[in-house]
Amino acid sequence: RSSDLDGKYVFKPKYNLKDKKALLRLLDKHDQRGLGGILLDDIEEGLPNAQKAIKALGDQIVTVTRPDKKKILFYNDKSCQFTVDEEFQKLWRSVPVDSMDEEKIEDYLKRQGISSMQESGPKRILAVQKRKKPGSKKNRKFKTHNDHLAGVLKDYTDVTPGKS
Repeated sequence: RSSDLDGKYVFKPKYNLKDKKALLRLLDKHDQRGLGGILLDDIEEGLPNAQKAIKALGDQIVTVTRPDKKKILFYNDKSCQFTVDEEFQKLWRSVPVDSMDEEKIEDYLKRQGISSMQESGPKRILAVQKRKKPGSKKNRKFKTHNDHLAGVLKDYTDVTPGKS
C-alpha cells in the first residue's frame, strides 16, 4: 500500500505495529472478532525486528505454515485450553462420516453459520490449457543476406589466422 503525501509516495504497511505488545493486542483482537490469523509477511512489513518480537512472545503466539509455505500467526488464548473427557472423545470418534461427501458436510456447516477451513486457504486458479491448432506447416524461404555482394566477397575459411 502507498499513499500520496506532498507529491511523494510513502509505503504504508497493512498493520502499523510499534512493539511486541502491539502485535499481541492485534492478534488478540483478530481472535476475538473471529478473523483467524495474520500472515507473517504482513506483520514483518509493519513491525521492526518482527522475528525477535515473535520469539520473545513465545507460547502466546501459535505459528501455522500453509501448504504454500506462508506462515500465519494466531493468538494463543490460554482461556480456551481445556481437557476433553475421554468418554466424549470416544463418542466423537465413533460417529461415521464416510457416507457424507465433502459437499454435504460443507453445505451443513454453511446452514449452521460455520465457515469451513477450505475457504481461508489460498485460492487456486486452474490454468486454462490452450490447444494447438493442427495447422499446415508452411515452407518458408529464408532471406539470404549480402546477395548484392556475391562477386566481391572472398571465402577465408581455409586461411589460418596470423598468415596473409
